[in-house]
Amino acid sequence: MTAMQVKPDELADLAGTSLGYSGWRQITQDRITQFAEATDDHQWIHLDAEQCAQGPYGRPIAHGFLILSLLPAFIGEVFEVAGVALSLNYRVDKVRFRKPVAAGEWIRAKVGIGAVRQRPHGYLEVTATVSVELDDGSVACTAEQTSLYPGTG
Repeated sequence: MTAMQVKPDELADLAGTSLGYSGWRQITQDRITQFAEATDDHQWIHLDAEQCAQGPYGRPIAHGFLILSLLPAFIGEVFEVAGVALSLNYRVDKVRFRKPVAAGEWIRAKVGIGAVRQRPHGYLEVTATVSVELDDGSVACTAEQTSLYPGTG
């Protein structure tokens, strides 16, 4: 999937618009287990299939923060700011975990531009709106991810 290349001076015109969808990703049990190891979050609801079979979802579910951690990758699949060497994660706002993502399910993200503003020292602040969807069309997570792009102003 090739990301849309957007010049810094074009971003303000895109505020309030949807840019499209990322590709699909399967959230495997292996990915969930690796995330548990990386974050020391070993709660049974993510890792113990036998106990999960008796739990509220019937099978292990992904950590909400695992889904949230994929936002930069999803956004990067949809658009890139052309001519900048890097972007810096600045903040994440309005996070809502609306539906759990079970092991084996597929997700993608709908990405838009929420706001764009010039910051001091030549930084451009871009807020992406993200809605992470399951392949049945339901929404797993919504959030606003704000990034800073240095040297654009």
